[in-house]
Amino acid sequence: MPTVSYASAGVSIDKGDAAVEAIKPAIKKTTRPEVVGGIGGFAGLFALDTDKYEKPLLASSTDGVGTKLAIAQELDIHDTVGVDLVAMVVDDLVVCGAEPLFLLDYIATGQVVPERISDIAAGIADGCRYAGCALIGGEIAEHPGVMNESDYDISATGVGVVEADKVLGPDGVREGDVVVAMRSTGVHSNGFSLVRQILKVGGLGLDKAVPEFGTQRTVGEELMTPTHIYTKDCLELIAECDVHAFAHITGGGIAGNLIRALPDGLTATVDRSTWSPNPVFDVLRRTADVDLAEMERTFNMGVGMAAILPEDQVDRALALLTARHMEAWVVGRVTEGEHIVRLEGDYKSE
Repeated sequence: MPTVSYASAGVSIDKGDAAVEAIKPAIKKTTRPEVVGGIGGFAGLFALDTDKYEKPLLASSTDGVGTKLAIAQELDIHDTVGVDLVAMVVDDLVVCGAEPLFLLDYIATGQVVPERISDIAAGIADGCRYAGCALIGGEIAEHPGVMNESDYDISATGVGVVEADKVLGPDGVREGDVVVAMRSTGVHSNGFSLVRQILKVGGLGLDKAVPEFGTQRTVGEELMTPTHIYTKDCLELIAECDVHAFAHITGGGIAGNLIRALPDGLTATVDRSTWSPNPVFDVLRRTADVDLAEMERTFNMGVGMAAILPEDQVDRALALLTARHMEAWVVGRVTEGEHIVRLEGDYKSE
């Protein structure tokens, strides 16, 4: 009878070990003083400096990258989706005012290819460095017979800390507050099921060069632009300004996420005429004649993060963000009214 082994079932322990060894240098670059031990144990250890806080609250967030991975796999580009993954997690943490401390990742694949895993992990490590958090562990799972050999999915869980009396959110928002927008780098990591449908219906290939994207820049290259990580921008705003709330603009668009930062009895009015959406959104819309309301329900339309703060803090906030090379502008205001977000006017023309 033929010999049955884990390898014959499609799982290579040797390749898994090789992948872990390959990513250790990238992980090491994300370390913080609080990290205890290294990669390879059964759990990641992180020493919270309790003397630093009066009443610390731990915040946690879990997310993935979604079907943007299908485009990454088709293009065989794997070194940026890790940045997307970290952005989805840490920018949800910072919305409540929390400083991200550490992150653990999970990579599931049909077949472990050490070079591909190394590319993914390098992106995750880059994202952690941008956010200032440590990558302290994770899992690489090989799923032969369940996933195609070249397929993979990634997710991560992050943990942050915030003082109990400094938690940001709807409770702090007041009538008269101003909404400041921060520019996105493109589609980010949300709405890619609609993106893929648009490309299919409109017959637009990933290798197509589009003038709006710049010299010889293709659709695929534009879509693979990594998500901007706003964590340090937001933490600087918290340190220097009286921020009342943030809204991370992800799935659901501007209205669907800004509403989560508003208490009952207040309305946010967003003025479209204050900005032009990134060119990628116009290209997607006209490729398949997508309704504007559908675009705005699905995509960030050029706004990746929004801060809500008093009007007397706006100039300071804009100056700080400009100094950090972040395009920012006043996009709307908070007034008394029903609990809604209203988008008004027409987008600015380029």
